[in-house]
Amino acid sequence: MASVRHLVPAGLEVDSFDRQTWIGVVPFRMEGVMVRGLPDVPWISAFPELNVRLYVTRGGKPGVWFLSLDASNPVAVWVARRVFHLPYEHARMKVDLSQAGVEYWSARRRPPAAFEATFRPTSPVREPARGSLEHWLTERYCFYALDGRGRLLRGDVHHRAWPLQSAEAEIRRNAMLEVHGVSIHDAKPLLHFARRLDMVAWAPTRVGRAAH
Repeated sequence: MASVRHLVPAGLEVDSFDRQTWIGVVPFRMEGVMVRGLPDVPWISAFPELNVRLYVTRGGKPGVWFLSLDASNPVAVWVARRVFHLPYEHARMKVDLSQAGVEYWSARRRPPAAFEATFRPTSPVREPARGSLEHWLTERYCFYALDGRGRLLRGDVHHRAWPLQSAEAEIRRNAMLEVHGVSIHDAKPLLHFARRLDMVAWAPTRVGRAAH
């Protein structure tokens, strides 16, 4: 945990499971993204996204701290930066479905980062068992962020339990962590697949002041 402590604001604690913390690299495709009261616009409401997250807690409320979020839609990037105060970056991205599974490709120029992999589910759908590592990773109903004045924010989210499947992947390139000074070359990845998860998010509100 000490190796990632400097990546998290002082107002948050790095969370752990069996004395270990985890870094999530989560590629997926967003669909039906909209502001309440406005229509679902295909070009704006559906796009690939890739986030890199740490698992944190504050006052007993577990959540996630995003190191980065890449998206192919520049409008979504602009809105998320200003409304949710999250470190979104614009990237060139492509997602294809094939017999081999999901082909995922992402490349960001500034700061440089890239991800390329093929992944597929290998088991039936299951709900994470309470007390398991899967439950610890996925049962998180908020994210934390910093606004432009260094104030700590919390955004609440709501979703059902993740419909998880075991997965396998051929990761041809994962350069999403080096930009943050993190190296996991000797670590064996834990892989999960979820075909769909519906989620609602609220704009973050202030919970305190934090400083690195």
